[in-house]
Amino acid sequence: MSSKKHFMVIDPALCEDCGSCYLACKDEYSDNTFPGYSAKQPRNNHAWIKLPRNERGHGSLIDVVFRPHICMHCAEAPCTTKAKNNAISRRPDGVVLIDPIRAKMQPELVKMCPYDAIVWNDAEKLPQKCTLCAHLLDDGWKTTRCAQVCPTGALRLEYMTDEERSNLIKSQELEAYKPNLKTGPLTLYKNLYRFTKAFIAGSVAMKSGDKVDCVKGAKIVLKRKQTVLASIFTDNYGDFKFDKLDENSGQYTLDIIVDNKIAKSVNVELNKSVYIENIKI
Repeated sequence: MSSKKHFMVIDPALCEDCGSCYLACKDEYSDNTFPGYSAKQPRNNHAWIKLPRNERGHGSLIDVVFRPHICMHCAEAPCTTKAKNNAISRRPDGVVLIDPIRAKMQPELVKMCPYDAIVWNDAEKLPQKCTLCAHLLDDGWKTTRCAQVCPTGALRLEYMTDEERSNLIKSQELEAYKPNLKTGPLTLYKNLYRFTKAFIAGSVAMKSGDKVDCVKGAKIVLKRKQTVLASIFTDNYGDFKFDKLDENSGQYTLDIIVDNKIAKSVNVELNKSVYIENIKI
């Protein structure tokens, strides 16, 4: 049986941008030194956890999500191969650490991280990043400070074998951020599509006399090059939404079907997420 490793699971769908994770990290590391793990973190202009924002859609349908961003603790971490004097190493439990003494005067390591997770501490002349609270884990803690304080459970630390982690990835549809980098990150995301994918949404209405009413139960068929990709029905407000589509993926066709007949077809060019208001049939 393989040894267990720590890894972080992050769900942007649960993040409310409250900043508790950032504050907990500052509370733990600002002006605090943990020998062998980290030098003190500056109080200002320095973050080991970031909360980048993504906004999709427009008009009356806007989807906003925040993606907590920390060190990915990669199995094939580029920073470990570029560091001099073994300044960055990966522990058997998966945690990647920057040695606060050996890494001094190596600013080039900041650019070695393809995820932009390493920052330069000018006061200490040292590159720094998230340590996954390794000093606390070694002291018996079961979680990190950021996961401990998250009020919605958007961050959670797991400790599993490779097989257990693989099963969790499948059952919860976890993904790596920027999988094309192929670094084997141990920081994984759930519902990452809300940050990386696009949607086509709209609202269907029907004019009856002087009134315009929402159309409930209309079948919306999504096609691309005459191939049916998916179909859904409008809700009580005539709304529909197809998600997890690739940005800049070209033209799609929406067939609006009412009473088993195509009432209208709409062509959509998908670059960023699209919301089509008031599709009248």
